[in-house]
Amino acid sequence: MSSKMATYATTPPSNSTANTEDLNSAGLTPEVSRALKERDLKPYEQPVIKSIRELYSCKPTNETFEIYAKNAVFHDPIGIATGLDSIRNQFVGLAKIFHFASIPKFRVLENPPTVPPNIILIDQDVAYYRDANSNSPTKTVNSLLTIKLDAATNKIVSHSEDWNHKKSSTKEDGVFGWMNEQRKKITAGLVDTFVGNANKN
Repeated sequence: MSSKMATYATTPPSNSTANTEDLNSAGLTPEVSRALKERDLKPYEQPVIKSIRELYSCKPTNETFEIYAKNAVFHDPIGIATGLDSIRNQFVGLAKIFHFASIPKFRVLENPPTVPPNIILIDQDVAYYRDANSNSPTKTVNSLLTIKLDAATNKIVSHSEDWNHKKSSTKEDGVFGWMNEQRKKITAGLVDTFVGNANKN
């Protein structure tokens, strides 16, 4: 049976018994977000999805970043980048680390009632290769992308990546979350500095 046609023999996973600390960037538990069905793209989403695939294939161009608002924020388990230039440097830096990447799985998901229509949810597997001649990836990462669009411009204002659909710790998670938040900002700042300087040379 096709994965798109799969049905539940019992009640689908629910957020009802989850603690808020278990919820990912979409406000869902990993079990719920993984179980969401795939959907077709809406016309205005097509440029966004094209650019997202370019970013995660380590093949960004200048046009790729036109989907972001100037004050957009990107957040993943490694770094937090604020502003278009900083986001650009994060993904250019990724392309400098890995020769290429493939995306064996890329599903745009149906939004549950709790997720607003201006948010795009994506379940993806990205296989990263540091060695261009290797037959196997250095690392394959599954993640949930939660992409919030400005309703007026359809540009990205927030782009979050949760590895394995699991929440990254933030400053709302107490002292350890706060420390991790600072580490991420430092990491993003270093990438921003080095990549930014390299682009100027």
